[in-house]
Amino acid sequence: MKPLTRSCLVLACISTAAVAQSGRVQRGFTFAQTNCSQCHAIGRVGESPIPEAPPFRTLHTRYPIESLAEAFAEGITTGHPSMPQFQLDPAQINDLLAYLDSVQD
Repeated sequence: MKPLTRSCLVLACISTAAVAQSGRVQRGFTFAQTNCSQCHAIGRVGESPIPEAPPFRTLHTRYPIESLAEAFAEGITTGHPSMPQFQLDPAQINDLLAYLDSVQD
């Protein structure tokens, strides 16, 4: 394979991965906006509507973000007092984790 062809192929793969990651982040944002924003600040700025609900951008100071996958799969039953129980499917978990990674301070 010629170097130019190989470079184009590598760039195409990177671009495809970036588009896939972007889709996961967008789907994670949509989930967070629909299910979490009533209590949590879900963006890079702002305060949580409920003070006990940590802003998503600071979750990494409490938990390694990747460690939340198990909690999302099993159903989060703890958190702030008014937090509803959620149990996410694997695709939703990947999307939400991608979004959480994208907003960390």
